[in-house]
Amino acid sequence: MISAILLSAGESSRFGSPKALVKLNSYTVIEQILTSLISSQVDEVITVLGSQAEQIKPFLLKHKKVKVVYNKDYNFGQTSSFQVGLNSLRDDSQGVFLLPVDYPFVKSSTIDTLIECFRIERNGVYIPTFENRKGHPPLFPIQLRNEFLLLQHDQGVNSVAQQHQDLIRLVAVKDSGVIATFNTPQEFDLISKKIGR
Repeated sequence: MISAILLSAGESSRFGSPKALVKLNSYTVIEQILTSLISSQVDEVITVLGSQAEQIKPFLLKHKKVKVVYNKDYNFGQTSSFQVGLNSLRDDSQGVFLLPVDYPFVKSSTIDTLIECFRIERNGVYIPTFENRKGHPPLFPIQLRNEFLLLQHDQGVNSVAQQHQDLIRLVAVKDSGVIATFNTPQEFDLISKKIGR
């Protein structure tokens, strides 16, 4: 049982409007990400909303595989939203992806590659890399869940992984989407043209 937590709770202040609703071809960014997750071997998708939740939620309702949860404390940042998602996981989840909404170009085949690695060694932390650069989404074993839940809001999720260097497994992929993130409309346009979508 593999879960994915999609984070879309932030205010997108630097972007100027919800990143989740930016158009990518004929779909929104969040629809594009959900398509990749749902067509992969992921069993459960939890989307964490916060700021602008009512604008974003209608784009999620048609996906039966997607569970929507709310982080009322979204102002506390990404760690807070990840913790809300972790508290919503099914009891039989063995591994969990963390995917922020500003990584819309990750391929479903990349997600499947990480899952296949996880099934060989279920206690590893699997991080995709492209041209030796670490990217998203990392896949964490459920054994680290309690450590994530104990984090303070100003502590990054990566701080847990850094305490378990022996568990980190870097997985080279042929997918530039794992490092393609954006914070401004200009960055989004540039990355879209570069990746060719």
